[in-house]
Amino acid sequence: MLTGAAVSISGCGESKKSESSESESSGEESATEESTTEEGEKPSPMSDSTAAVANGSILQVFCWDFDTIKQSMPDIKAAGFTAIQTSPVNECLVGEDGGMELYGDGKWYYHYQPTDFKIGNYQLGNREQFKEMCDVAHQNGIKVLVDVIANHTTPRTDKVSQDLINAGGGSLETLYHEHNKDDIMNYDNRLQCTTAKMGGLPDINTERPSFQEYFFKFINDCIDCGADGFRYDTAKHIGLPDDPKEDDGYENNFWEKVKTETKDYDQKFIYGEVLQGGNDRVEDYIKEIGRTTASAYGSKIRSSLSNNSLNKSVIEKYWLGSVDPTVVTWVESHDNYINDKTFTELNNDQIILGWSIIASRKDGTPLFFSRPYNSKQGDEWGMNRIGPQGDDMYKDARVTAVNHFRTAVIGEDESIVNPGDDTSAVIIERGKKGAVIVNTKGELKTGFDIGLEDGEYTDRVDGKTVYTVKGGKLTSDKTVPENTVVVLCNDGFKQEAPMANAGVAKDTVFKTDGKTLSAVLTLENAEKGTYTIDGKATEFKNGDKITVNKPAQGNVVKVELRAKNSEGTETYERVEFTFEDRYQIKKGTKIYFQPPSNWDASKISVYIYNIADEDENKYWPGEAMTKESDGKFSYTFTRDWDTPLMIFNDGTYQSPADKGVVVEPNKIYVV
Repeated sequence: MLTGAAVSISGCGESKKSESSESESSGEESATEESTTEEGEKPSPMSDSTAAVANGSILQVFCWDFDTIKQSMPDIKAAGFTAIQTSPVNECLVGEDGGMELYGDGKWYYHYQPTDFKIGNYQLGNREQFKEMCDVAHQNGIKVLVDVIANHTTPRTDKVSQDLINAGGGSLETLYHEHNKDDIMNYDNRLQCTTAKMGGLPDINTERPSFQEYFFKFINDCIDCGADGFRYDTAKHIGLPDDPKEDDGYENNFWEKVKTETKDYDQKFIYGEVLQGGNDRVEDYIKEIGRTTASAYGSKIRSSLSNNSLNKSVIEKYWLGSVDPTVVTWVESHDNYINDKTFTELNNDQIILGWSIIASRKDGTPLFFSRPYNSKQGDEWGMNRIGPQGDDMYKDARVTAVNHFRTAVIGEDESIVNPGDDTSAVIIERGKKGAVIVNTKGELKTGFDIGLEDGEYTDRVDGKTVYTVKGGKLTSDKTVPENTVVVLCNDGFKQEAPMANAGVAKDTVFKTDGKTLSAVLTLENAEKGTYTIDGKATEFKNGDKITVNKPAQGNVVKVELRAKNSEGTETYERVEFTFEDRYQIKKGTKIYFQPPSNWDASKISVYIYNIADEDENKYWPGEAMTKESDGKFSYTFTRDWDTPLMIFNDGTYQSPADKGVVVEPNKIYVV
C-alpha cells in the first residue's frame, strides 16, 4: 500500500525525491557559511514588541484550540516562553464531517487548506474566542504569532468561498496562477516553484491587487484581535521581486505589500517558512522578509543528537550563507515531525537536549514544537485529538530553566566550546554571566575550563547541585550525568517553583468501541488536583483511577484536570476519550467517496479489510469504484462484515495514509 497522504500538505511537497515532504538534508551542504552571496543589509533596530519575541522563545501550540491556549497561559508564562505560535486561524476545509482527530477521523492539515481568509474554523474556535485568547496572553506578557497561508487554498475548490473567488478576479481560473494547472516538477525552476501547484494545492495568484487587498484585510483583522506577528507558510512558493513572472501584468510585489499593508508593520514579528534544499533563495528571502526558518540548522542539530556528537564546528554555524542569522530556529517543527518522521529519530529527552542548545544561543529565535499529547517513538499521534494541549515536555524543568536563562543573558556575547575536547558534550557560554552544559553520552567529569566569573553556582535545573568556578575552572563533587542539561546563572535569573503537572498515565487507552474506559491520573508538584467531567469537579491525587462512561449523546468525553504548584500557579490539562460505534456491515451496504480534484478519476478504488486480515477485495489497490451521475464514486459490499476498514486510492494517492476508516452505511467519504 502507498503511505503518502491523499493530499500533500502545507510546506511539504518540495521535491520529487520525496512526495510527502521536502527533505531537509537535500542540498544542505550547499547552504554553508562559505556561500559567496553578497552580504545583505543590516536589519533595522527592533521595536520593543518585536524584540520581546526575538530575544525570547516561542511555543508552537500545534493544534491547541483557542480556549485551551487561554487556560494554559499561567503554565506558558511560568515555563519562560515569551510568545506562542498558533495553528492557522483561517476558515478551512471541513473534512470527515468535522472529525477532530489529528489523523484519522479528521486531519490536522485541514487548517492549512484555506477556504476563505476570515478568522475562525471548526478546529480551533471562532473570532471572539481568538480575541479572548489574545487578551489573556497579553495579560500574561505573552505575544501571539499566527501561522498564515497566502500561497494556496484547499484542493477542494468547490469549497472555496465566493468572497475569496470574487477577490481573486471573479473565477477560480483568475484566483489562481495560470501555471496552477501543472504540478511543480522541478524545484530549481523558480517560475514553477512560485506559480504551479505544490503537492496538489492550488496556487493563488498572490500578485493580484484585489487578492492582496482581501488577504491583508484578514491580516489586519488578526492584528485588531491581538496578533503580534505572523509565520508565512510555504513562503518560498511566493515570488521574490526579481523572480520570473507570468505574463499577467502584475508585479512580484507580495513581500513588499507585507511591509506596506500590515498595520504597524515595524511592531510585528514576521518570518517566512523557507525550507532549504535546491534553489530555495533563503538568503534573499531573509533580506526581503526580515526573517525565515533555518531548516538546515535544525537538521544538523538533530543529526548531532542522534550521533551523540555535539561538535562546536557544526553547532555554531547556522548553515544559511553569509546573511545575518535573523532566523527562527528549531530542533523540529510540525512539518519534519510528521512528514520526515523525526518522532522516530529523537525521543523527548533528546528534543529537550537540542532545545537547550538552540535556546541558549545569542542569535536566532528558538521555537519549541509541542508534540501531540502522550505521543512517543512508534506512536506519533498519542491521544490523537485536535484541541487539547500537546505533550507536557514544554514545561519540563530543563526547558523552563533554559528559557529563563535566555532572558537573563540578553545581549551577552556567545562562546561555544567542547569541554576538554569531548564532543559528546557542549557548553554555550554567554559572556561571563552564565552557561548551559549539554551532555549526551557518559559521565562528564568537571575540572574543565569555563569563562564564568569566579563563584558558586547552583544548577537551575535540579536546584541542588553546586558548581564552583575558580581561576577559570569549573569543579563539583559530582559529575554531569549522561543526557543531562546543567544551567548555571546567578544574576538576573528568575527561579520558578517546580510546575504542577496533571495528566494520565502513558499507557492510557483513549479510544474504545465499548461502553467504558479507565485511566490512572498522574500529578506532579502538587498534593491534590481536581478533574471535571460534565461540569462536576472531583478531587484526586497522584495514582487515582477514574472510569469514563460512554456519553448519552455524541462520542467524546472531555476530562479537565487542574492543580496548583507551591506558588499557586495553576496548570490545566484536557484529555479526551472517544467511544466508537461498532458497525456490523451487511451484504448490499453501499458507501460513497468524493475524491479530490487532483486524483485520477479513472482509477478510483477501495481496499477493504479488517483486523482479522480478511479481504473483501484481496489485493491492493482493491476494487474499482463505480462513478455516479453526480461525480461521486460508490461501492456495494458483496458479503457480511464485522467492523471493516477502508482505504480509498487512485494508485498514486490514498486516504487515509495508514489505518483505514470505519465503514458507515450510505456515508459520503470526503478527503
